[in-house]
Amino acid sequence: MSGDRKQEEIELQNKIRSKKLSEDCAEFRRLTANRKFYSITRKGNNFLNDYFLKNYVDKKILDYGCGDGDTAVSLVKKGVEVVGIDIADIRIKKCKELAKKEGVSNRASFFVMDAEKTTFPDNYFDGIICSGVLHHLDTKKAFGELARILKSEGSVICNEPLAYNPVFQLYRKMTPYLRSEWEAEHILSKKDFRLVEKYFGKVEKKFFYLFSLLAVPFRNTFLFKPILLFFEKIDSVTLSFPGLRWWAWQVIFILSNPKK
Repeated sequence: MSGDRKQEEIELQNKIRSKKLSEDCAEFRRLTANRKFYSITRKGNNFLNDYFLKNYVDKKILDYGCGDGDTAVSLVKKGVEVVGIDIADIRIKKCKELAKKEGVSNRASFFVMDAEKTTFPDNYFDGIICSGVLHHLDTKKAFGELARILKSEGSVICNEPLAYNPVFQLYRKMTPYLRSEWEAEHILSKKDFRLVEKYFGKVEKKFFYLFSLLAVPFRNTFLFKPILLFFEKIDSVTLSFPGLRWWAWQVIFILSNPKK
């Protein structure tokens, strides 16, 4: 992974969060247009929250690519001790501001750090959260680092988009300004799951959001909740079939038994 590629990622993330962009409404809407799709992610969010509460309370957890700190702060309020890292300095600044505002700075710490080569010692974290991060990274380096810093009895829970649905892929090609060139070319695929097995002895996968995305156009109407519920029920059936599940928008997977 070249330094230029990392710098491109830093500049893109900092631009999206800059004061200058926030003052340009049209450009801000253009560069955050994909956020509308997250209106339908409640099933995955519920799955993640249930896992956090069952496995991470009273533990030391790493938020690996912590974004603006929302997940980290939410977990601290549930009794989790969280360390967050991100490569973008403006993101870490926002994390610290949010933690201070919410009164949880004593149990949440944030650092600007390269996720592919962290400064943490071996076997340091009880668990790791990795949400929407791996497609920004060299997965070989990332999986190796995750296995190194995770305790032997710990787990990593990841949430990532998938590369197989032709409609999603077309949207990505039509909106190159929403992501770096590296990110666009490294959406997770089956080869990444073959690779991760070299670093973790157990990989569990659950697929989310196929027909559910048809509810997005209704997100600001009174019809949204019943329509979303209808398509969620369809997804619960269709995504149980091996031939269809890889067409899902996202996959949540749990990694355990790190190979040291």
